[in-house]
Amino acid sequence: MGEWGHVPSKCACVLTATSTNTLMEQLRLKYQQRPWTETLKLVYFCMDNPLRKPVSNASDDLLLSCMEKIERTLNAKSMFSVMNTLELLSRQKGLTVHISPSGTACYITSMMFYVEIQLEKDGDVMDVKLAHFEESPVVCDDLVQLLRMKNYDAFGKILEDLSNMYQIPGNREMKAKGYLALQALEKDLYSMSLLDRTQDLNRVTEVLNGKVGHLVPRTGGTPMNIEFYISPYQVLEAELNHGSQVCGTKTVVTVEGTDTLHKLPLSPLIVDPQDGENNSPAFLQLTDELSMDLPAFFVLKFHQPVPMSSSSIEEIQRLTGIQISGLKQAPLYELIVQSTLKEKCSEDLSTNKSCFFVSLPDCPKHCYFINKGSKKSVLAGALVSKVPFSHPKCVPGVIEILRHQMAYNTLISSCVSEKHINEDDSELLYFEVVPHKNTSFSVFFLHPVKENLACVVIDVITSREVQCHLHLNPQDPTLNSSDDFIARAVKRCMSVPVVMRAVFRNAAKVKADSETQDMDMEQQPEPQSEHATDSKGPKESLSGAGEQDWVVTEKPNNTDSTEENPSTAKLETLGDNMEKK
Repeated sequence: MGEWGHVPSKCACVLTATSTNTLMEQLRLKYQQRPWTETLKLVYFCMDNPLRKPVSNASDDLLLSCMEKIERTLNAKSMFSVMNTLELLSRQKGLTVHISPSGTACYITSMMFYVEIQLEKDGDVMDVKLAHFEESPVVCDDLVQLLRMKNYDAFGKILEDLSNMYQIPGNREMKAKGYLALQALEKDLYSMSLLDRTQDLNRVTEVLNGKVGHLVPRTGGTPMNIEFYISPYQVLEAELNHGSQVCGTKTVVTVEGTDTLHKLPLSPLIVDPQDGENNSPAFLQLTDELSMDLPAFFVLKFHQPVPMSSSSIEEIQRLTGIQISGLKQAPLYELIVQSTLKEKCSEDLSTNKSCFFVSLPDCPKHCYFINKGSKKSVLAGALVSKVPFSHPKCVPGVIEILRHQMAYNTLISSCVSEKHINEDDSELLYFEVVPHKNTSFSVFFLHPVKENLACVVIDVITSREVQCHLHLNPQDPTLNSSDDFIARAVKRCMSVPVVMRAVFRNAAKVKADSETQDMDMEQQPEPQSEHATDSKGPKESLSGAGEQDWVVTEKPNNTDSTEENPSTAKLETLGDNMEKK
């Protein structure tokens, strides 16, 4: 390495702030007499022809190492570094970049919009403005925050969404009409969101019951979004962690280009939101003056694809009159399981596992077998990434269908966990979840007293209405859980394991009473009657007992006692809060 090996360690490749500033000043003096265009060409030449590492030159290796240290010393917060990052990111998104002569402003442009970024000399972001076609620029606080946090991935996603919004076939005027249609839609949706809004309305109630959920208007580069479903556990988490806001399932409202023409409104269609019947808005007729045939449609786009049944997809398509393209049919339960595992394990697990172990406090561990059904009776579905539509009146109906599907998915996914193997020899309770048509399913389990099979049928009527029926062998004793109690427990927690724990707790009282009666009978001289029992073990397929004669058991009148509450301390809090609403 020659003399490099004898450089004192204190001086080796260390740049002080003074030496860095001196170096930069020398570079400025060197190039200040040259035209800006020549300097720009030199910069592009250096970017397009980076230094390549030689194969065998040790001296050059050391030189490159020192250059890397110099680059790290020049803080990534510097204006040059920020500009370089913004330019690279914008070009990756297919956008054009211009730097102001002063070097403190960056303009990211396309045919239909531009983003102006003002920087301090140290690289701090001062201001970000967004201007759409023929509109004045507006300050975007959301983009300012993203750039100040160096969240370039999120900033790049917004640039991508802005570009996609104008991917409409045709010239600039046609693309501008698409943006005008989106503005009209947003105004109508906002008017609908005000229909049910009162001064004391909280966010959760609006999410679950609002005509268009909890709507947040478009601000700057962030598109309008609708939060339309939130589970009871998410509500509980938000209530226990004051100051935190747990987000439910959301969809983004935007416009996309298409190969076919659709009649889209170019101005708001709601004149007076209160003119309609049943608290529904009245819409103006879609005349030629108020609309235009465009190669585009509106879309509700999801952050993550939603598993939906074929019947729900068909219902949405009938409502909107537009086919949802790009769907790949698969067993619905398989889609729900894989989506749940991906969310819980934060990785894509293409697994065929159907047996899951769920641990709950104060009860034996549960083992759930998800029966996907036979090939003939399989419940089909698909992952839906977006829902296209062309009229604002479709949105409330679509939102209600989506809520219904999410409620059903929540119940099925509550039986899924990342644990596929029982890690200990603890006691297990076995359950089998079997799909029915549409949004109903059965949960089979062993009767805790007589070891015959029992079954709970859960029918999700809507996102707010659930019906449940407990079926037992006619000769088996009651489990002390009425249909109404099970339905209330399901709506309160939307968790199959928590509901089944409640059923088994109530059954434990029946078993204790039965054992007491048996002891009393043993003390009597009369001979005991023999009872036939089912010898099936817990590991057998529970749904195979479907050929047995099932009847709805008679329910006792004491099912509203406080002892039937299916929740732990947290779920009791959740139940109290849900009942107050």
